Amino acid sequence: MSDKMHKSTIRALLKGFFDMLPLCLAVLPWGILCGSLAVQNGFSALETQAMSLLVFAGSAQLVAIELMAGNTPLLTILFTTLIISSRHFLYGLAIRHKVIDQPFRWRLPVSFVLTDELFAFSHHRKAYRTKVRLIYALSAGFSFYIAWNIWTLLGIVAGSLLPDLTHLGLDFAIAATFIALVIPGVKNLATLATVITAGVVATLLKSQGFQLWLVTAALIAMTVGYLISRWQAKEEHTQ
Repeated sequence: MSDKMHKSTIRALLKGFFDMLPLCLAVLPWGILCGSLAVQNGFSALETQAMSLLVFAGSAQLVAIELMAGNTPLLTILFTTLIISSRHFLYGLAIRHKVIDQPFRWRLPVSFVLTDELFAFSHHRKAYRTKVRLIYALSAGFSFYIAWNIWTLLGIVAGSLLPDLTHLGLDFAIAATFIALVIPGVKNLATLATVITAGVVATLLKSQGFQLWLVTAALIAMTVGYLISRWQAKEEHTQ
């Protein structure tokens, strides 16, 4: 490796780490809540940590933990977590054209760390196009992965030593993180309608005790966004 390439690699590693650092810190309460909630609901420390190491999906982990703790039927748990995690399939489709020409040894680790947070960094037209940009993405993605597992470990310790942490409002970190990721992406009517619909429907269904409130709200919101985008495209075509 040339000296110039070595310096570019180091800069990419550092930039990826520092760019992701604010989001790593933002999910600290979320990770602690996930770890402590699992332990306090009967998961062993090993099972809890393994979930973060292997699943690495905060929202799906929290939902699965709560559903399992409530003796929810297995099919409901599987269906709910599938719907929640299906957005990662859409993330993969969205960046496919950027990484399709890259070797599998690069695409595989990128797919593993392609979280909501990393996807928020993926909109630049040159993202993933070069080796340096791939190194940047992997640095950002794996720094988040390491942070998530450290926060989970802290949650396991806290859950074992302290009383129930859910009353501290740590779960607001989930909402705060997603608000920070979603708001910058609201750039058209279809997206705005999707966000508002999801919030309103989720609130109404949750207040009524509907078990599949999250899944239903997501499906309705996506449908509304799709219909509005189709309507806008039709209007532009007829003008």
